Formats: sequence, C-alpha cells, structure tokens
Amino acid sequence: MIDSVIAFSKDHFFNIFLIISLAYLSRKFVMIFLRRIIRGAIKSDHFKTSKDEKQREDTLISTVSAGLHVTIWVLALLLILSEVGVNIAPLIAGAGIAGLAIGFGAQSLVKDFLAGMFILAENQYRVGDVVQLNGSVSGVVERITLRETVLRDLDGKVHHMSNGEITLATNMTMEYSKVNLNIGVGYQTDIEKLEKIINEVGKKLSTEADWQDYIIEAPKFLRINDFADSAIEVKIVGRTAPSKQWSVTGELRKRLKIAFDKNDIEIPFPQRVLHQSKE
Repeated sequence: MIDSVIAFSKDHFFNIFLIISLAYLSRKFVMIFLRRIIRGAIKSDHFKTSKDEKQREDTLISTVSAGLHVTIWVLALLLILSEVGVNIAPLIAGAGIAGLAIGFGAQSLVKDFLAGMFILAENQYRVGDVVQLNGSVSGVVERITLRETVLRDLDGKVHHMSNGEITLATNMTMEYSKVNLNIGVGYQTDIEKLEKIINEVGKKLSTEADWQDYIIEAPKFLRINDFADSAIEVKIVGRTAPSKQWSVTGELRKRLKIAFDKNDIEIPFPQRVLHQSKE
C-alpha cells in the first residue's frame, strides 16, 4: 500500500503540483490582463465623473472575473483527473448532455443570466451604488454577477436577489443625488423672510470646506408645497454628489433649526384644544 502511494507520488505529484500552480498563476495574470483591458476599453468621456467610470469598470471586472475563475479551475480539475488516469472524454460528453438537460429544466437560471447581461449592458447600477430593488429591498451594491445582485443594507444585512426576479431597480446614486426636504412652519411666518433664510443657510453650507465637495447645487427654497392642518409646508431642493444627499440633508436640518430659532420662526406640531362646558 505504502509502495503504491510512493510510486503514485513519484509519477504524478510533480505534474499535479504544476497544474495547480499554473492554474493559480494563470488566474493572477488573467486578472491583471482583464483589469487593463477593461479599464482601457471604458472611455472616460462617456462618464460625467471619474467615480462613475471607476464604478462601471469595477462592476465589469467583478462579473467577468467570476466566470473566468470558474473556467480556469474546472480546466485544472479536468487536467488533474486526466493525469491520474481518469478518462475525461465521457465526463466532457456527459457534461454536454447534462448542460442541455439543465438548460431545458432550469429556465429561471437562464432568465437570471439574461437579466444580468442586460443590467451590465445598460449600466443600470454598479458596484458601490445605493439602490432599491422591487420597491422593497435597499442597500449598497456589493457584488453583481450574471445570476444575482448582492446588497448590504444599513443594518449590515446582506440581501441576495436573483437578477431575473428584479422588476424595478431604483438607483439613488447615479451621476448625482438630490436634497428633497419638506419643512412645516407656522401660518404667521413671513414667507419672503423664510425664503431668504433658507437660501442663505443653503448657500453658506455649500461654500464651507467640509461640504463644498459634496454639494453640486446649493439647497434652496423651491415653493410652498402644501397648506397643512397645523403648518405651511415648504419644499427645499438641492443637488449633491452621489450618495451624499443624506449627510447633506441632515446637516441642513440642523442648521435650519438653529436659524429658525434665532429668527423666531416656529416649527409647529399638531395641537388639540379642548373646550370644557360650564354646567
């Protein structure tokens, strides 16, 4: 038994080691070559920012590399089986027949792959984008393959969704994002004064060093949005760099509250007045 193992090692160990080493090195070199090809093929003048360009490149690299990794290691496994004396011709033929059977039976898998190809070709979203899928699941895109899209939400939960099941993809960080804020003020508020304060706060925020790179268009008063039961609702809009709308809106709320307090502008809340009858 031991003699057989020793003889087998002498005959095959070096070749198996060589196959595994070549597969590993091939994967490394293919990845380097793939990155250069994709980054060279993507035209920078087709994108508004360098971040958009990089996200597109990273998405394509991630997707194509997944398929190449599988192909390289499957080939390596077949070579190893051939090296140890296994006739791989029936395996290859059987794999072809099995592939046909799977193709007919796994229509959902084919649907996923076709949907994944359209997601990539149409650049619907990229790795790093914040998206909402089917109006329910939201998060940062961590990985895109031809079969599935992987999101991570604010709670750190990872969601896997088959591409074929995605009927609505809402990209919240494509090219730019927007501040869209509604604030209620008291009915006695001077609207012209309110508009001036809001615009001043938004302008000042957009010129500060810590925020100017995040803000493309300063937040400003847009319109009176509604006459509510307890308040006049005004809409404030602005334009930010992708995914920065939440931090900018949060800072804007804080500064508006400070400015409103200084200028005696009331932010009302629902109140109920009770009248007690005298008997």
